[in-house]
Amino acid sequence: MKKHSSFSHIVSFLFVGYLLFGSFNDCFAQRDTITNYYETEQIKLPKGLRAETGGMDFMPDGRLVACFHLGEVMTYNPKTKTWKKFAEGLHDPLGVVAVSNSEILVVQRPEMTRIKDTNADGVADVYETITDDFGMSGNYHEFAFGPLKDQEGNLFMALNVASNGAGIRPEIRGKYDSLSREGRMYSCVPYRGWVMKYNVKTQKLEPYASGFRSPNGLGFDAKGRLFVSDNQGDWRGTSPLYHVEKGKFYGHVASLIWKEGFPRVKPLSLPVAQLDSMRTRESIAFPHTEIAHSPTQPLLDNTGGKFGPFAGQLFIGEMDYPRLVRLLMEEVNGQLQGACVAFGDGTGLLKGNNRLVFDKNGDLWVGHNDHGWVGDEGLSRIHWKGKVPLDIMAMNLTTEGFELTFSLPVDPKIASNPELYKFQRYYYKYHQPYGSPKTDVADVAIKELKVSPDGRKVAFKLAELKAGYVYDLKMGELQTPDGKLLMNRAVFYTLNQLKK
Repeated sequence: MKKHSSFSHIVSFLFVGYLLFGSFNDCFAQRDTITNYYETEQIKLPKGLRAETGGMDFMPDGRLVACFHLGEVMTYNPKTKTWKKFAEGLHDPLGVVAVSNSEILVVQRPEMTRIKDTNADGVADVYETITDDFGMSGNYHEFAFGPLKDQEGNLFMALNVASNGAGIRPEIRGKYDSLSREGRMYSCVPYRGWVMKYNVKTQKLEPYASGFRSPNGLGFDAKGRLFVSDNQGDWRGTSPLYHVEKGKFYGHVASLIWKEGFPRVKPLSLPVAQLDSMRTRESIAFPHTEIAHSPTQPLLDNTGGKFGPFAGQLFIGEMDYPRLVRLLMEEVNGQLQGACVAFGDGTGLLKGNNRLVFDKNGDLWVGHNDHGWVGDEGLSRIHWKGKVPLDIMAMNLTTEGFELTFSLPVDPKIASNPELYKFQRYYYKYHQPYGSPKTDVADVAIKELKVSPDGRKVAFKLAELKAGYVYDLKMGELQTPDGKLLMNRAVFYTLNQLKK
């Protein structure tokens, strides 16, 4: 008997594969990954620039304006790929808003500043203080973030608390109060640990909301609601995202001494249970190490579909991982809560994703930062290639569980297998120590699973739903009938309110 050659075996195998699965080309097809849908470009920087990006925006003429920690403000022309210095000499600028082709607003450590180019040479020649009506003790951790401009022209900014990792200087600005000098982070001058509002009608800086630690990101959703991110630390079991409303307290105690009507007592002397009853909970708790370490700026996808299927959703930067996070928000009993999933893993995105902005073409620009944190320096541009990936579009609470909505139909035979899904729930403690482990961790059984007729939804009835917990869902390899793989197999829902 004549022996078959190795080549004959290979041909036979490929022929069987062709009969079962499609063409010969399909046998060698690249595995479906995020790079089929998005690509990341690193922007070339001018020589000598230390690109610790503090803020970014686009001018009406299409130029990018960016500020950096060491005090430079640069413009970048994407068409000519050229940089030009617009301003310099600023102190830790950590946000910028372009008013026109010749005017910007910047929040730097000591003030909010208007910077203008009045002679049209591309270089600023006027620096005006908008407001410096907040305190400074000289502590290294007293960063200032913003501005964020609302539809009426009001400007929001956020003020870091100080750190016991360093002291204060003899010369301070603002009233000094020693009541909050205890603890890891403190607020000895006003209004450290607050979100502030600059009222354009009164031209005054007003205290807006309290209880923040390191509020490095501010943004609006599609309805104009204000969201502010914070970082894990004391009084922060894990990093949160808050829906911020005027007059509310968001949990970090140091700022309470500057709250009108607050008694003259040390904030740390109050029982934790009392403080817990006073605070407004986060809309999303980002599971530490699972999805994010240090979330930054939330940004609305207002591209109208130029960046993929996520129009109307929020993205948020992340410092410690080479990713962004996408937010799936919903309103339950009048309160905002929801889920988060990773975005950008595997696209070549760097770490230190501090600032985000969309251009008019729908590309997402990311400014990186490593200023004393884990991260990278530079600028990146993320471009959608035009194809829709299989991804999670929504995770909605029901009276008995959750319903997932996908961007494309899933294969019902695969999706109906309950072994592909694992729910777990846990919470993070609200307490003074730095961070919190996952607490009261438990698996949650699936009682019933149903795939919708069109394959776009999978509904789960769970054995247990408890308010105050994060519901963590890990999934196996779901795919579409034509073989597109699910891009994100982990989603995390912060359940504050049960559905009535």
